[in-house]
Amino acid sequence: MDNQNQNPQDGNINIELNEMVAAGVYANLALVNHSPSEFVVDFIQLMPGVQQAKVRSRIILAPLHAKRVLSALQQNITNYEQQFGEIKEVEPFVLGGNNVQA
Repeated sequence: MDNQNQNPQDGNINIELNEMVAAGVYANLALVNHSPSEFVVDFIQLMPGVQQAKVRSRIILAPLHAKRVLSALQQNITNYEQQFGEIKEVEPFVLGGNNVQA
C-alpha cells in the first residue's frame, strides 16, 4: 500500500518537513499562556545585554495536544538524562505578567 493513500486511523501519517522548517530556529526562552480553549507558546531569542527580544516562533495548541506535548517532553527528558546525566536547573529568568516562562 502506498503511504500517501494510507488513512491516519491506520496509524500512518506522511509528514512533510521542508528545508526552511527543518533548519529550525534558536530560542532560549519560552512564554506559555492559555485561555479556556488553547495554549499559546512563544519561543523567544533573548540576547545577553539587549533589552529587545524577538519571538522566533509561536505555537498554538488545543489543551489536549498541550498535555500530549508535556508528556512527550517529560519522556524525552527522562531518556536524555538516562543517557547523558541530569540536566541541572538554574534560577529562572522572570518577566512581569502572568505568563509562565521556560
